[in-house]
Amino acid sequence: MTFYANSINLKNRGTNLTSQDISDAACTIAKEVAAESNRDIMIAGSLSETVAYSGFGSRERVENEFAPQIQTFMKNDVDFVIAEYFRYAEEMCWAIESLKETGKPVVAMMNIGGMGDRTGISTAQCALKMAKAGADVIGLNCCFDPDHLVEAVKTMKIALEEAGYKKHLICQPVGFWTPDAGIDGYLGLPEYPFALEPRSLTRFDMRRFARRAYEAGIRYIGGCCFFEAYHIREIVDELSHERQQKPPNADKMEPWGVAVSNNATPWIRQRGRREYWENLQPATGRIHSPSMVESQHDANWRSSSNLPR
Repeated sequence: MTFYANSINLKNRGTNLTSQDISDAACTIAKEVAAESNRDIMIAGSLSETVAYSGFGSRERVENEFAPQIQTFMKNDVDFVIAEYFRYAEEMCWAIESLKETGKPVVAMMNIGGMGDRTGISTAQCALKMAKAGADVIGLNCCFDPDHLVEAVKTMKIALEEAGYKKHLICQPVGFWTPDAGIDGYLGLPEYPFALEPRSLTRFDMRRFARRAYEAGIRYIGGCCFFEAYHIREIVDELSHERQQKPPNADKMEPWGVAVSNNATPWIRQRGRREYWENLQPATGRIHSPSMVESQHDANWRSSSNLPR
């Protein structure tokens, strides 16, 4: 867990720990957990945006923030490195170029959704800049829901292919629905940060996300903030055929609620099938849901981006 662990961010949070302290401890813990499994698990270290940049900082100052973390990743011999949660294309490219010097594979994810970066660079153009900087895996993470990010990554895929780049794609949305979010994603929603629970995605939403992402050509599929362990499990199970393996302890859980078919109550028994849960539209329990009252700007943007309403 090295996200946001550069020196300025740590200092702003009132800790005396250094970025080396955090990154070294994170690598140690990750290796210990990986060693407990019989599976082949890879370890990664990640860089994220810095307060040193914030839209106008110098490259030298930003790279000085990256350097201690990168040195710690190399000391721990991580398998690959990640640049994630960058809202400015320029800073993202600096991070990619710094990580490329390690000789490790570089995964790069911007936190911009389908509306481009904070300076007006489109999502498609951001993808091209990331590819030119040398990223091996390109995509988006955080702040937006699965429907939004899958469509946004598809625009990146088209741009990369048209430019002749052959890159792997990654998508890691948040575990909330954000159809009414602006450029800041869930951070700009009125429910943030203490009342987001009514927007939570179900396990079946996750299965649909996994399938849509896979069909879009995305092969690194996961989750960011507010994802739970069972959400990841559903992604793994949905793609078990393609991956040619089931999740750990798969014998303890039936997919699509099949286990409820053993319930003696007739109206619950009939729910133990894929068709029921796949077609269910869960109720919010809140009749006047603000997220369903869209502005004309939101409606126009979703229409132009082919996003579902």
